Amino acid sequence: MSDLVKIIIGGGVADVRLNRPDRYNSLSPEMFEAVVAAGQSIAANLSVRAVVLSGEGKGFCAGLDMETFAKVQSIGNAVLAEKTDGTYPNPFQNAAYIWKTLRVPVIAAIHGSAFGGGIQIALGADIRLASPDARLCIMEVNWGLIPDMAASQTLRGLVRIDVAKELIWTGRILSGEEAQKLGLVTRVCDDPLAEALKMAHEIAKKSPDAIIAGKRLIETSWLSPPEVGLKMEEELQKSLLGSPNQVEAVKAKFEKRPPDFQNAE
Repeated sequence: MSDLVKIIIGGGVADVRLNRPDRYNSLSPEMFEAVVAAGQSIAANLSVRAVVLSGEGKGFCAGLDMETFAKVQSIGNAVLAEKTDGTYPNPFQNAAYIWKTLRVPVIAAIHGSAFGGGIQIALGADIRLASPDARLCIMEVNWGLIPDMAASQTLRGLVRIDVAKELIWTGRILSGEEAQKLGLVTRVCDDPLAEALKMAHEIAKKSPDAIIAGKRLIETSWLSPPEVGLKMEEELQKSLLGSPNQVEAVKAKFEKRPPDFQNAE
């Protein structure tokens, strides 16, 4: 695992930190690869029940590394030109979208700047906690581009379509507080990393089967016709009822003790 992204696992929680603080955790070609590799590593680890995603140093992620802009653009053009298999997400989209597709909850803790690709990575999380003075910006329009790290999928359901258009077309910088009002951020807090870790450890104490099923239900049905969600509710609940972890949850409640859940398969 690259030292560009640190992962510390304990108590069922993966504490994932973008670790390029001298460059505000900006996205070089190597950083893109490290972020995706971190997500893949967590996806394969059955002991992980919740994830906290943050950035070391003065900010979450300043977006594309301008010192390697030409290199990233050249690599990107080559990768996309060679991509003929019709599969998605592409390698750049996956740096953000992989967090959305993890089966366990992902909480982003945002401080300092989250610009461009940085905010798009945070949008891949299920929950975003930000400091009041954090600075968030979908800034690709300033470089003559569109947001291309899965924002078309992660923005919808968070903000109204007119708000998404405004943010994409203007490249306006938002504070953490304004981002919360618009729906980009779940809530603001003075120490988002501490709050995110606290929340993640609380989630990790719940039945992992129920948590995973809950994420799958919402991700699949939120923008689907009612019959899709209702059918999935029924199917997932049937799979949980009487399962070992569900039985343990009930027993622990009646016996007034902490539950001893097994990792979900």
